[in-house]
Amino acid sequence: MPLRNLITHTPLLHKPNGTYKIGAFGSLSGYMRIQIAHKHKTTVGRKPKKKIYHRVQELDRVMELQKKPSLILRLISIVQSRKTESLLLRDLEKEVGFVQKWNYMAVIEKYPTIFRVIGGQADRSPPAVTLTEKAKSIAASETEARVQMEPVLVRNLRKLLMLSVDCRLPLGTVESIADELGLPSDFKNSIILKYPQFFTMNEIDRREYLNLENWDSSLAVTMREESLESPTPFGPSGRAKISRDGNFSGPFAFRLNFPVGFRPNMSYLEEVQRWQKLDFPSPYLNARQFEAADRKARKRAVAVLHELLSLTMEKRLTSGQIDGFHWEYRLPARLLLCLIKHHGIFYITNKGEKSTVILKEAYDGSRLMHMCPLLEFRDKFMALVGRNDAGSSSSIVTN
Repeated sequence: MPLRNLITHTPLLHKPNGTYKIGAFGSLSGYMRIQIAHKHKTTVGRKPKKKIYHRVQELDRVMELQKKPSLILRLISIVQSRKTESLLLRDLEKEVGFVQKWNYMAVIEKYPTIFRVIGGQADRSPPAVTLTEKAKSIAASETEARVQMEPVLVRNLRKLLMLSVDCRLPLGTVESIADELGLPSDFKNSIILKYPQFFTMNEIDRREYLNLENWDSSLAVTMREESLESPTPFGPSGRAKISRDGNFSGPFAFRLNFPVGFRPNMSYLEEVQRWQKLDFPSPYLNARQFEAADRKARKRAVAVLHELLSLTMEKRLTSGQIDGFHWEYRLPARLLLCLIKHHGIFYITNKGEKSTVILKEAYDGSRLMHMCPLLEFRDKFMALVGRNDAGSSSSIVTN
């Protein structure tokens, strides 16, 4: 008997439309063909030229690949949170809502290697979903993955606070990216209170803040700078010739990856090389010291965004999550245009429920190149369903 026949029916709810308006990002269409009008002198009858934002199918696919794992991991989390380690199917709607309920029911039916339905009409007990023995065995290894992740999480939280102008962030802002960082749901008790030498919490103007207790200069090194120590260079060195891919080996250069359809002319590449050579202050220096209009300060803002994304597990955040750091990180007022201008570093996709900013250098096609212990743990579940796409794990934490 199909699972949908085992639970009661409720009226259908309407979904919202696919247009998103998020803070400084403005409105992004679902087709991801963003058009930017270049400024021209006012001329009667003359329209400004427009520049098409080129899509990268492999990075769009990153968001497509995470949909099923996200449902699977969320359902595993719900089942494990129950004392009986099983969830009555009639209670599924209470957990995920009516619309999503049918997606989860389809997941239960499609992946019998992870989920098992017990009870039903045969033994007159209400039907429930639980994990298979193989899935339970994998779930048991989460504790070890969490132990391995803890020092990484403490380090990244400290760096996150060091990027802010006052070495503090609203607790709600940290909570908004907790899953993307890999923090457990009880991180206030299991991480913050466990390390009072690093973190404290207090209330300012009726808003709770997370504060950094001690500055550590050894942590004030960006992921970009650490990658420069790699023996493999990512661009031409010591040559006068302009690089056609925009890459340049130097202490202030970023790794660029232009989309396939993008054909820059020589003047554009010359400007990119000048920008690549331009020195700029560290993202870990207080932003109040610099004039926002200064070219070096604008390049520093790119470095702040680069570092913020680098601190997440899957090197991506939604536009709304990034916008939450706007004030404390002194991000550009026209943040969307900043990201679009530097499309060799960042990619914006509307595949998925919300617009998402991806750090391009972290991916080889659709594959995340470096996996943390928690992502490796999650991918074991994907192997149970015959799929082992490295980097395709969801950002939903299983607690």
